[in-house]
Amino acid sequence: MISFPVATREEIAAITARALLEIGAVHLSPSEPFTYTSGLKSPVYVDCRKIIGFPRVRSRLIDLSLTMMADIAGLEAFDAVAGGETAGIPFAAWIADRLAVPMQYVRKKPKGFGRLAQIEGELTAGQRVLLVEDLATDGGSKVRFVEALREAGATVSHCFVVFHHDVFPGSRDRLAEHGIEIHALARWADVLAAARATESLPTGELDEVDEFLRAPLAWSAARGGIEALPER
Repeated sequence: MISFPVATREEIAAITARALLEIGAVHLSPSEPFTYTSGLKSPVYVDCRKIIGFPRVRSRLIDLSLTMMADIAGLEAFDAVAGGETAGIPFAAWIADRLAVPMQYVRKKPKGFGRLAQIEGELTAGQRVLLVEDLATDGGSKVRFVEALREAGATVSHCFVVFHHDVFPGSRDRLAEHGIEIHALARWADVLAAARATESLPTGELDEVDEFLRAPLAWSAARGGIEALPER
């Protein structure tokens, strides 16, 4: 029998934020900004891949993910779980295992040999699939993964991530336009609040993060990064 811990959304966000800080998954570098795949410059980078190296943390976060998705969608809402290449794959595997449902993974584009497959694993038409990723920025990759799953016959309306930046203009609207609801254990507001409460990161650097979060594209443009998100 699958058991789900009892926790409110606020408790889930606080626990996740503290866990990310505890394992050193939150990196700050205002003086030498990180460059995201999109070309955006940022003083912060969250490395959710670190979670795979901390079994107790990942077990707790998977518990919380099941609690959240059961509350949002129900206990019998999904027939399968799909992980986005590559960081979403381990999280999808753990969630699928706990739900006792099949798992697939979705490539960013079809592989260039063999069956030219973009989706690996058994997928049948009409399957209700939960897309799982480690984090979300502007939502563009989530749309591409969902489109691939739908083209293969799956029904996809929910995407789960451990962490969602949730500061980029139009990211939620872009997903909603494609019929996708995004759900995250924690957002930047949660991590920032936890960092200040625990004094686990330098206050001056957190102030710089605050500035970035209020206007991420302007902050990026002022430091040589993109000043607008690419059209999807």
